Parts: sequence; structure tokens; C-alpha cells
Amino acid sequence: MARYTRSSCRVCRRRGLKLFLKGTRCYTDKCAFDRRSYPPGQHGKGGKGRRTKISNYGLQLKEKQKVKKIYGVLEKQFRRYFKLATHSKGVTGERLLELLERRLDSVIFRSCFAVSRTQARQMVSHGAILVNNRKVNIPSYSIKIGDVIQVKQKDRIVKNVKEIIENVKDRGVPDWLKPDFTSLKIEVARRPERKDVGMDIQEQLIVELYSK
Repeated sequence: MARYTRSSCRVCRRRGLKLFLKGTRCYTDKCAFDRRSYPPGQHGKGGKGRRTKISNYGLQLKEKQKVKKIYGVLEKQFRRYFKLATHSKGVTGERLLELLERRLDSVIFRSCFAVSRTQARQMVSHGAILVNNRKVNIPSYSIKIGDVIQVKQKDRIVKNVKEIIENVKDRGVPDWLKPDFTSLKIEVARRPERKDVGMDIQEQLIVELYSK
């Protein structure tokens, strides 16, 4: 699968929003977005005060690209999520965000078991995560109410995850997830709602983009 190999900080600066792509570094004074909040490139700083009018299509496309970067999915997969959302009951944009939040790698990240979704994806791919006592190595696996996610009980893995939790637990966990930081388990109490996303996302712009 294709993946982005350039600086993650450039993505945040280009979007004009901190996307927390690098985990704990994003919460320190080393964060590139906090130090240089203007766009990257030789014209970034000089163009900070310019008024650039963006078309409606440009705003919609920018929002879609932002959400793809936040959750780490590519276009084909993102379109599949949108198609599923349109065939689900309820508001399409909210259903889209719910599907993205229910990804296994996202659940690991939101439960403070990983510093970033990228790290969470790596944990899942390397077989460090169990779902209902069965190994699942697919980051896009969609969790359900009542599922129990657990870190594999290997000394090295357990030690690493507990160190991560100690560093990022102040980030907070949405109340649809019930993590146990001692046994390294996560129980899914309910489905995520729009208020649980915790990011500045205008999902209606994405719906408008794909509805053309």
C-alpha cells in the first residue's frame, strides 16, 4: 500500500491545523506547527498575511484531504467508507466519521495505547493486538459494541505500551471506550457519536464534494 514518507509536520502546516500526526512531540515546544504555523515552502512565511480566496470546491477538497491524513487512509478506502456511510441510517457525514473512528488502529490510538495512529497501525500489523482473544492484524478492522481489545501479553510489548500510556494518558479517552490501563484491555461500551471525534472537522463539506 502507498504511504506518505515526507515530514508529517508539513502536512499540519499546509492544512493550517494541528493534526497530531507525530504523537507526543505534538504536545511539546518542539512541535513544528507551533513554532512555524505558516505554510511550508519558500513563500509560506511571506504569504502569511495574504488574502487568498479559495473556491467552494477547494474548501471541500481540502477538508477531505485533511480527514484522510488524520485517519491515515488513501482515496480508494476513503471512498468505500463514504459509500458505506451513504447506505447507513442517519446523517451521512456523521456515519462516515463513525466508521473511521471504529477502525481498530483508531481505537488503539484514542485509548492512549499509542502515541499516534501510525504507531497504532504498526502495533496491529505486527500482531500485538487481540480482539475478543483472537489476533487481528488488520488496522482497518471495524470494532463493534461489546468487543474487548487487548495488548498481547509479551513482556516487551507490555512494557512499551505502559510507557506510552504514562506519557499520553493526560490526552483523555472518549467515554465510548473503557480502557483498563492495568490489564491493557479496552472495552467498547457504545458506538462513537459526532461529539466524540475531538477534531475540528466539517464533514458536510466532504458530503457535498462526493455528492456532485
